[in-house]
Amino acid sequence: MASKGPQWIRFLRHYGPSARNDNMYDEHIRASAARSNLDPLLFKHPIEDELLPLFSQDAESPTSVILTGTAGDGKTHLCRQIWIQLGGDPEAWESDDVYFHVNASIAGRETTVHIVRDLTGLPETGKTGAFLTKTDLLEFFAHTIFDLSSSSVFLIAANDGQLVDTWARLNQTNDRIDETGRLLEELLFNDRREEEGSRLKLFNLSRISSAELFDRAAEAFVRHEGWQHCIDEEGADDQLFGSLCPIRRNYELLKSDQVRGRLRALLELCDHNDTHLSIRRVLMLLANSVLGFSGNEAGGIKVPDRLMRAVDVPRIIASQQVAKASIYNNIFGGNLTEHRRNSHDIYEQLGRFRIGHETSNRIDNLLIYGDSDTGLREHFDRFLTDDTFYGANEAYRALQTAYIEGAEEGGEETEQFLEVLVSQRRGLFFKIPESIERELSPWDLTVFTFAGEYLERVLQRIRRGKKIEKRVIARLVQGLNRIFIGMLVSSDEELWLTTGLSGSNAKVSVVLEDRVSVARDSHRFVNIANDISGSPVLRVSFSESNIIELRLTLTRFEFLSRVAEGVLPGSFSKECHEDMLAFKSRLLSAANSRKDASEDDEESQTEFRFVELDEMGYPRPKTVELDL
Repeated sequence: MASKGPQWIRFLRHYGPSARNDNMYDEHIRASAARSNLDPLLFKHPIEDELLPLFSQDAESPTSVILTGTAGDGKTHLCRQIWIQLGGDPEAWESDDVYFHVNASIAGRETTVHIVRDLTGLPETGKTGAFLTKTDLLEFFAHTIFDLSSSSVFLIAANDGQLVDTWARLNQTNDRIDETGRLLEELLFNDRREEEGSRLKLFNLSRISSAELFDRAAEAFVRHEGWQHCIDEEGADDQLFGSLCPIRRNYELLKSDQVRGRLRALLELCDHNDTHLSIRRVLMLLANSVLGFSGNEAGGIKVPDRLMRAVDVPRIIASQQVAKASIYNNIFGGNLTEHRRNSHDIYEQLGRFRIGHETSNRIDNLLIYGDSDTGLREHFDRFLTDDTFYGANEAYRALQTAYIEGAEEGGEETEQFLEVLVSQRRGLFFKIPESIERELSPWDLTVFTFAGEYLERVLQRIRRGKKIEKRVIARLVQGLNRIFIGMLVSSDEELWLTTGLSGSNAKVSVVLEDRVSVARDSHRFVNIANDISGSPVLRVSFSESNIIELRLTLTRFEFLSRVAEGVLPGSFSKECHEDMLAFKSRLLSAANSRKDASEDDEESQTEFRFVELDEMGYPRPKTVELDL
């Protein structure tokens, strides 16, 4: 019988970034697991405890459910769990059918449960039980969710966008179809789960935190029994899971709090940058991180799909190409071809951090001159010399020496060293511990240099119910003032709301409409709070009932912080600049709505307040009266 260790590695490759069809992903993985006599990578889905009881004897009442989200969010897996829970035949589920039905007792009532595991794949005619067409089935569904006495409920899985599109194509002359379409739009676009008067719950799986999915997936990944088989069968140093094995080294690094915590931070930042990563993509990230190998270029060892197998390990070690299996590079898809990398959204999103391509003078001095610089030698030894797998090996030192000695600019050696620097910067991002972040910040290796502060001083404090420090809010206010006024304003104590003589969006706006203090002043102040979903918002309060909010994504936080430090708004992000001007318009409308009704109209028409800057850039109001 084949050894279980190599079997596990072979099975794990199925989760990696291969070219296979994703449409039957769940079924494909289960079939592969059965052939290998191994369990798939499984963990409790975040909505499982809420979803499964809805189809049980203990449910409050029979309720239909729609599962929506992106491909790979776990919809098919959850449908299968409910099918098995209701007594459905597991073998029947393995068929190519899309529609299933089963009779069960739910909330003490005999109920027929109709399951559509892929709304898009539901055929227009046939294979839908007693329903002649897809339209007949969906019309019946629309009827059941508003009929409290109906003995049928539905479980429907549909990808994002397909749900509303499907309903839009149905015959809208049917009142129930039309009513259901409006209900679905209301729930989807307002991020709600249910509405009174209907027997329907909608779970949008794309709203689930990618960081939470990573926590669950990573735990299932590193604790899978397959790794124990590798450990039990550990052979010589140059074999699978021997002391020199890059798969073993990558697995151990992924288990470490340092690497796992830094990777989780990236996914949490994705969550707060309006990006959702599915379970399938997270599992792909984990598998590729451990098994990836970038040696398929000319002169390198060729590994199928650039994912290592047990048989590849001795060849990689013997050829001294272990560095090409670096987990730090694999995490960003650095082992893949550009085409393959760009075809997966998770690498596109992680690539937006530009880790490996962004740097600072101090970090590059460490990587290039650190072994001969007394101030940097300790860090060079810790992060490069002592890393015998992915640090400063003989090949690195040879390229480093050639570069320092003035290798031809644009020459082959220089190009090779610059490529190696990308991988080493990525390594530093994961190696630098929190204890020395003030001296060497890993976030200097990203395009979001304020990301660490966003995590620590905004997200973590909000999560713990603590107030955001005034200095953080003040810097954001200074950035807003520079955008709103259009000049290099130094004020961070107050938010200055100004317009121009040609309108609120004038490039330079010096007509003062209102000011709001950063410090709490009765009901007028600026602060950072969290919205109903737990995301941070910049909140400007004019009164208890007059509050304007701006979602504070990572990009917006970085944008305002950079502007406060002197970056021109348009040079960083035109989209963010336009968002801030739209925010300004909302603030001005709110400010105008709160003006004292007793204000003397005649006086207000003959008096204007302007903003002037002193020599230090601090604004001050100046009142001008018109002589009419």
